[in-house]
Amino acid sequence: VQLVESGGGLVQSGGSLRLSCAASGFNFGFTEMAWVRQAPGKALEWVSSISRDGANADYVDSVKGRFTMSKDNSKNTLYLQLNNLKPEDTAVYYCGRCFRLPCNAAVDVAHRGQGTQVTVSS
Repeated sequence: VQLVESGGGLVQSGGSLRLSCAASGFNFGFTEMAWVRQAPGKALEWVSSISRDGANADYVDSVKGRFTMSKDNSKNTLYLQLNNLKPEDTAVYYCGRCFRLPCNAAVDVAHRGQGTQVTVSS
């Protein structure tokens, strides 16, 4: 299993980023996937998860209406569109496989990648 995140960076408050996660080594099209994040000094936090076909996604309340998760099974790639970013979104973002359902907590996510840093300045 290999997961490689990219797309992070430094943006001002209100800005946007698009994170990507390239997956390999498992049947991506038959796997529910998730994004989690970890801010400095804080615990790992579940951000969003998506069904294996990409049709249904769920989000933590703090990002609803601002973040959009999508899944391209033809490219074995996961995405997270981050809009209207806030300083409290600053964290390392990881993609991972959901190993149990429902997948709505960090403990439900396994095999995270190395992460990509998102920093939002005020």
